[in-house]
Amino acid sequence: MRITIFAALFLLISCSDKPQNEAEQWEAQAENITIVRDDFGVPHIYGKTDADAVFGLLYAQCEDDFNRVEQNYIWATGRLAEVEGEDALYSDLRAKLFMTEEEAKANYEKSPEWLKELCDAFADGINYYLHTHPEVEPKLLTRFEPWMPMYFSEGSIGGDIERISTRKIKSFYESGMELPEMEALQIQKEEEMAEPQGSNGIAISGDLTESGNAMLLINPHTSFYFRGEVHVVSEEGLNAYGAVTWGQFFVYQGFNEKTGWMHTSTYTDVMDEFKETIIKNDGKLFYQYGEELRPVDSSAVTLKYKDGESLKEKTFPMYRTHHGPITHQVDDQWTASAMMWEPVKALEQSYIRTKQDGYDGFRKMMDIRTNSSNNTVYADAEGNIAYFHGNFVPKRDTIFDYTEPVDGSNPKTDWQGLHSVDENILVLNPENGWIQNCNSTPYTSALEFSPKREDYPNYMSRDQENFRGIHAIELLTDRSGYTLDGLIEMAHDPYLPAFEALIPGLMKAYDQNPTPELAEAIEVLRDWDYTTSKESVAMTLAHYYGTLCYSKAERPEGMYSMQWVEYWGDAWDNQKKLRFLKETLNILESDFGTWKMPWGEVNRYQRLNGNIRQAFDDDKPSIPIGFASGRWGALAAYGARYDNNTKKIYGTRGNSFVAAVEFGDKVKAKTMLAGGQSGDPDSPHFNDQAQRYADKEFKDAAYYKEDVVKRAKATYSPGEKY
Repeated sequence: MRITIFAALFLLISCSDKPQNEAEQWEAQAENITIVRDDFGVPHIYGKTDADAVFGLLYAQCEDDFNRVEQNYIWATGRLAEVEGEDALYSDLRAKLFMTEEEAKANYEKSPEWLKELCDAFADGINYYLHTHPEVEPKLLTRFEPWMPMYFSEGSIGGDIERISTRKIKSFYESGMELPEMEALQIQKEEEMAEPQGSNGIAISGDLTESGNAMLLINPHTSFYFRGEVHVVSEEGLNAYGAVTWGQFFVYQGFNEKTGWMHTSTYTDVMDEFKETIIKNDGKLFYQYGEELRPVDSSAVTLKYKDGESLKEKTFPMYRTHHGPITHQVDDQWTASAMMWEPVKALEQSYIRTKQDGYDGFRKMMDIRTNSSNNTVYADAEGNIAYFHGNFVPKRDTIFDYTEPVDGSNPKTDWQGLHSVDENILVLNPENGWIQNCNSTPYTSALEFSPKREDYPNYMSRDQENFRGIHAIELLTDRSGYTLDGLIEMAHDPYLPAFEALIPGLMKAYDQNPTPELAEAIEVLRDWDYTTSKESVAMTLAHYYGTLCYSKAERPEGMYSMQWVEYWGDAWDNQKKLRFLKETLNILESDFGTWKMPWGEVNRYQRLNGNIRQAFDDDKPSIPIGFASGRWGALAAYGARYDNNTKKIYGTRGNSFVAAVEFGDKVKAKTMLAGGQSGDPDSPHFNDQAQRYADKEFKDAAYYKEDVVKRAKATYSPGEKY
C-alpha cells in the first residue's frame, strides 16, 4: 500500500513539472524558438527541432500578415461563402468535391509521425499568435487545426484545383445543365485577356560565371504580396531561405546552403476530363465502365453562406467515379475531373525539398512525383544545373486526344500509372552552360542541347514559345562572366520583343496609307528601340495599342498568344491597324488630355492598405515604374489590373519576390520583395522596398548567423513583443 501511494505521489510530482494546459504547452515550445528581424523586417526563425522552426515560422507569418494567412485557409478549406456570401458557394463546393473535412482529418491521421508533428506545429504557431494577440479579430477562423494543411499542400499561385471552373460547377449542380456556349466563350475571352501568369527560372553553370560558381535566378510572377520572405533554421538540418506562401510551413521558392529551387507554371498535361455514361437503376446511380456497371459514389454536403448579417445553409449532392468528382457536363454527359490529389505525399515532397544538400538527394525527392502544377529549375554548390519539366505525369494511351474530354466508359482511356522522373522531360548540365524556362516550350530550354520533342508523347508539353522565352534565349546565348549583379541586370533587360513583331507592320501600314493625324505618333514609334523605360512615350503608345489588339482584334483559329501578335503585326489588315492606332490616341487623350504620356506617368506602383484586393486612387501618392507586362516579353514582368475608377495603370502582379543566388563554399544571394514584408500599413516594413523595387536596388540576403546578428533590429521569442 505504501509503495502504491509513494508511486502515485511520485507520478503527481513528476507531472506537476509538465505544462497543464494548451497555453502552457505553447509557451514551453516558444522558449525553444528565437525570431530575429533584420533591417527589412525579414524574419529569421531559429528552432531546436523542425517542429519548433515551423511553430515560429507560422507565428512570424501571422505577425506580418494574419489577414492573408487566414484568407488562404478560408478559401482552401471551402468556407469562403461564410465570409463573402452566396457567390462563393461554388468555390467552397469545389474544395469539398475533392476532399471533405473528414477526409482531410483522415489524411492527417495517416501521415508519418514527422509530418504530423509539423502539422501540429503549424496549428500551434497560429493559435499561439491568436492567444497572445487578443486584439486581432479573425474574419472566420478563430482556431486552426493540424489537418488544414492537407487542403493547401504545394504553394503555387494557381494550383491545379483552381483550373476547375466554378461556373461550370454552378451550372451543373444548380440546374444539371452544361455551361451555355456564350458564357463558355466569355470565360475563354477573360482568360485570354488576363495578365499572363508565370515565372522565369534561369540556371547558370559555373563555366559561365566570373567566380566559377553556379547561379540561379528565382523570378516568380505572382500577384503582389502573395508570399513573404523568410529564413527558417533548425538544429535538425533545416536552413532554408526564400519565399513562403502565406500559411504554409515550407519555403516554396528558395535555397539552402547547397541547393536552390525555382518553380515555373508547367504546360505538362496533368489534368483530364472523363465523360461518364450514367444509368439509373432502382433509384440508384451507376456508370458504365467496360462491360460492368459501377455505382456512382453519392453523398451530400451542407455549406454555409453569409446573407446580410446572418448565415444560411445550402445542401448539395456530390458525385464521384473512380476518375474523380463530377464537376460539370459535356455533350449532355456528366464529366469527372481527374488530377493529382495526394495531399500527404505533396506536403512531404514540399518540405523534404528544402533540406536537400545536393543533386542526388534532390533527384530522389523528385521521385515522390506530386509537384504537379510546376516545372523546377535547379542549381547547387556541386556545380550542377538542372531542369525538370513537370513531375506528376500520368501515362496515357496516345490514340486518345486528352486535350478534350475522353470517354470514361472505355477502360483504355484510364491513366496507366505515372511516368518516372527519368521518363519525364529532364535537362542536366547541358553543354551550353545555361537553362531557362519562362513558361515556354522545354524544347528550347538549352539551345541545341534541349530535349527533343519527338522523344516524348505529345501530352508531355505544349510546344509553344512566348516572348519572354525568346528574350531570355537571346540574352543568354554567347554570354559569360556572370556576377550576381550582372544576373540581376540581365533579368531586368528592357527590350520587348513583342513590339518588334507588332510595331513595324503598323509603320508599314502608315507608309502605304499616310494619315496626317497619325504622323507624329508614327514618328515616335519609328524612332523607338523597343525598350521600356519610365521616360518613354513610345512605350505608352505601344502598350495601349497592343492591349487594344488583345481586346478587339480577330484571332485566327489554331494560333496561340505569341502568334496572334505576329499576325497583328504582319498579315492583319492595314486599315484596321491604323484605325486601332487612332483609337489608341483617342483613349490616351480622353484619359490624360494628351497622348504624349511618358510610361512612368501612366504605369505606377501604389500600396494604400493591407487589403488583399488593393484599391487604387490617382489622387494619392504612387511611384513611377519603368517595367512592362510579361505579355510583351519583359522578364521583369509588371502586370496591371485595369480599374474603372482610375486613369493610370497600377501594378498588381509580376515580379514580387525575386532572388539571384550564387552557390560556392558559401551561398550568396540578393533579393527583392515588392512593397515590403508586412501587410500592416503602420509597419515600417509595409512599403520600405517599393522605391528599391522600382530602382532595381536589391538587398543582400542575410543567410549566415553572423550576418543575421549584425543586421538584427529585434530578437525575441514567440509571445514576446516585437
